[in-house]
Amino acid sequence: MQEDTLEFGALCFSLGGGKIALNGAPFVEIQIAGQNKDNHLGAKHVCLSEHAGLRYVSHERAGNVLRIVQESALVRAVSVFTSFEDSSAIAVYTEVTNISAEDMTVESVSSFVYPGLAPTDELSGTYLYRFLQSHHGECRPRKNSLAELGLEKVTQAGQYRVAHVNVGSWSTKEALPQGIVEHGGRFTMFQIESSHSWYYELSDEAQQVYLYLGAADEDFCGWSKNLAPGQTYRTVTAALCFAESVGQAVADMTRYRRRIAGKHEEDESLPVIFNEYMHLSWDSPDPERTKRVAPYAARAGAEYYVIDCGWHDEVPGSEVYPYVGAWRESKARFPDGLRKTTDFIRSLGMKAGLWIEPEVVGYKCKEMLGYYGDECFLHRHGKKICVMGRYFLDYRAQRVRGYMTETIRRMVEEYGAQYIKFDYNQDLGVGTDSASGGLGEGLEQSAAAFLSWADEMRGRFPQVLFETCASGGMRMDYETLKHFSIVSTSDQTDYRQYPYIAANVLAAALPEQAAVWSYPVAGVPAALGGAEAARWAEEHIGEERAAMNMVNAMLGRMHLASDLSLLTPRGFALVREGVSYYKKTAAAKKSGVPVFPDGFASFGDRRAAAGYESGGRLYLAVWALGADRCVRVPLGGGFSRVAVGYPSGASVAARIAKGQLSVRFTGAIRACVLEIER
Repeated sequence: MQEDTLEFGALCFSLGGGKIALNGAPFVEIQIAGQNKDNHLGAKHVCLSEHAGLRYVSHERAGNVLRIVQESALVRAVSVFTSFEDSSAIAVYTEVTNISAEDMTVESVSSFVYPGLAPTDELSGTYLYRFLQSHHGECRPRKNSLAELGLEKVTQAGQYRVAHVNVGSWSTKEALPQGIVEHGGRFTMFQIESSHSWYYELSDEAQQVYLYLGAADEDFCGWSKNLAPGQTYRTVTAALCFAESVGQAVADMTRYRRRIAGKHEEDESLPVIFNEYMHLSWDSPDPERTKRVAPYAARAGAEYYVIDCGWHDEVPGSEVYPYVGAWRESKARFPDGLRKTTDFIRSLGMKAGLWIEPEVVGYKCKEMLGYYGDECFLHRHGKKICVMGRYFLDYRAQRVRGYMTETIRRMVEEYGAQYIKFDYNQDLGVGTDSASGGLGEGLEQSAAAFLSWADEMRGRFPQVLFETCASGGMRMDYETLKHFSIVSTSDQTDYRQYPYIAANVLAAALPEQAAVWSYPVAGVPAALGGAEAARWAEEHIGEERAAMNMVNAMLGRMHLASDLSLLTPRGFALVREGVSYYKKTAAAKKSGVPVFPDGFASFGDRRAAAGYESGGRLYLAVWALGADRCVRVPLGGGFSRVAVGYPSGASVAARIAKGQLSVRFTGAIRACVLEIER
């Protein structure tokens, strides 16, 4: 074959000698059981069994889609690339077909391998931005050179990898399946779209740095796939953006995410949601509390009022989780029926919502353990998987889908739910061998089955808005977010810590999807009630707390919470003004791209600043988190006028001079949202 090139967006393939390469190297890696892994590179995922044997067959370009076909003696590999007009993003996945005459087991297949990111002589000048995760500490970016992370040029190609892996059904418990590689003024942002396990690695091969992206992997994800002759397996999708700055890379990924994100007609206006869980009902809602607080939520401007965990089961809220699974209204907590309370919520002009954890059954829930057969649960080594008193349902089982569909119908038609929060509070581990060829495959199949059922519910109840949550942001991946329009970003309970999450989270999720709690009345001692609670709140809940809580939630989706009835008139006015400003800026949020003028925030920083830009206007949240009440943020050129969007009044002064923004807080207020014109 004559040497030729094939360009597709930022990718340039070379064709010659019967092979196709990207930056001089293969971009597909496949390992077949029993076949020779022709290297001594340890755990690295290059030079796998089909590496040398894949030969170019053909390619076809139709509009914005490119298909490249390669074959070895055993498999056909089809790489499918999609580009987008408004972004540098390229989405890619791999299809592997068994073209041999015998059954085979695929032990590993990449979604994509991107070689040639940087020469190994320049590892100290090549940086990886990782996005670390933890419960109450979501989206914590860390920038390190590959040399700092341990990758050094010690030989032609070493064994060391810079890698992140997720194993289990919480897809983002330790890190997000995304990152940014920086080298020579070029920034490559990537994400892996998997709602379960995933894996990426950076290492060296042929004196170049490569990036491996995938989820189908036996070594790290416990996955393998048996393919009969003619059978095909498709990997998860990976996406890459190519830019000249971190901001541009995140902006392009944001535009791409808007192409794939879940949409819901009921969510078009980005309504304000009040959820009475955080710093209010916790796991023990009751109608009297709702009657007292809901009018304040309505006056503040909330459009939905959600009753969270505890509307079900007869045991006390402190004991409820091991008993969940039947999902019938609690006669102990709602003796007159749950519908009476949701009707009351509607009488105030709000829509009513309910919480559910649809993928589990408590290990003390005898009724449902008796109802479901053994095949309705996920197993490992013949035993039901149990974590924190919960067994995990298998949505491949029709009995599960049938009962849970009836549950959602009951919640909607009998209990009056117009908003349903799907929660998922435990990780089941490496996977399940129930009805599958192995642990990883079982996890992959059961995760896909749940999302397909969730789609069925959205289709069957189009008037209901569905939220996805997993102990906050433990499932904040873009396979899950293709199916939901709103995601909880954290269960962080301290408003002073939330800015470190809120200032970064738009790098992980769209502004119109990323829900952040705002709980102005936090920390009221549980023993206090009535007038004592009101006096405590008057002494401890000042303007600073009310304003910062509102600013925390202003960049994403507002989840208002806590006992608003205890606020002083000035505190309630700040909440109401914050809700009004949130609604005013909702349309800009849906088209805005994230901006991080001072870089990403880290826990403990003395300041934070982040926002989104839409239509030439920057909506920038600024937090003063240390002792200094004057915050300076480098904006660069091109910005001229600045005005305080929230809160109004004389508590914040801001100006721009020589590309630097100066914000001075007076009095108690220590956070604001600014509108800055380009």
